[in-house]
Amino acid sequence: MSDSDKVEKFPCSNCGADLEFKPGTSSLVCPYCQTENTIESSEETIIEEKDFAETLLKLKNQEANEETVDMIVTKCDTCGAEVSLGENQTGGECAFCGAAIVAQGKSEKVLKPESLLPFKVTKNEAAANFKTWLKKRWFAPKQLKQYARVDGLKGIYSPFWTFDSDTETSYSGQRGDYYYTTESYTTTEDGKSVTKTRQVRHTRWRSASGHVCNNFDDILVHASDRMEQKYVDELEPWDLENLAPFNTSYLPGFQVESYSIDLEGGLDIAKDKMASEINYSIRNDIGGDEQRITSKSTSYDNLKFKHILLPVWMSAYNFKGKVYQFMVNARTGEVQGTRPYSAGKIAAAIIIPLVIIAGAVILIKMYG
Repeated sequence: MSDSDKVEKFPCSNCGADLEFKPGTSSLVCPYCQTENTIESSEETIIEEKDFAETLLKLKNQEANEETVDMIVTKCDTCGAEVSLGENQTGGECAFCGAAIVAQGKSEKVLKPESLLPFKVTKNEAAANFKTWLKKRWFAPKQLKQYARVDGLKGIYSPFWTFDSDTETSYSGQRGDYYYTTESYTTTEDGKSVTKTRQVRHTRWRSASGHVCNNFDDILVHASDRMEQKYVDELEPWDLENLAPFNTSYLPGFQVESYSIDLEGGLDIAKDKMASEINYSIRNDIGGDEQRITSKSTSYDNLKFKHILLPVWMSAYNFKGKVYQFMVNARTGEVQGTRPYSAGKIAAAIIIPLVIIAGAVILIKMYG
């Protein structure tokens, strides 16, 4: 992560080669002699959130030296993704767009991550899950398998923010209560005109105002704009209760993505996520059968945050000039991603049933 972290080595106790973290364990393993080296447990077990306002002020005044590190990142010239490549890695394919990248590191000051979830799902397990996922994509082109190469899987620690806040919201709106009236109407039955009655629902509106309180804990915000957000959301849930204090021993063998959505931008997204629950609380407070919210004002107290890293197996493939991504939650094995559709398969799915139905109708007409 920092200059000192970048040159930090994890030599094998047996042969001296560089070690890699072994997913699903608490060990570093040598890729050559398979010797395992146990990661020493951190004495720090409590992961504390940081005060948002205090940290932001330090950042603006350039006084956040203790909270920041100099991260050596390599930028993809095609999609703009910035990652910290592993030791001795001089290039390869970008996990986000599939383009070739060459390690040309630059120093970038970023906030330190407080914690992370270590990789649990292995590369082979992630590849197997992807193959299963791909088989269920009925309308995907047949040749897609040769483009979606599992050997292109990259293990990436992706940046996230979490936010905690106590909120109080003052609101004004309207409460709607249903009431019913009986009305007569005329209809025709058996060729005769008859008069009947029915109940008609109306809504009586009246003004409402008040305030509600909500407490939020670990509102999760992806701090990168290089993955399609709707698919990142579908990777949830994450077992955040198992977060481990940040330790560079978990990083060898994996890339670390630099956040592209800063702390303030992350809070804006978190507030949008909080808004739906706040609105739910307001509607409950208004009561009645329907509610209208005309205005609201929310204060955010005890605002705290964490910068965390979550593990993702990631790959991108180019199919007929368009880039598609897929990602695997490296804690649960959940697969999400994009893929093209086969026009031929879709057309066949529509035409074949119609042909079968038409054939059945002809047979019925011919043979009764």
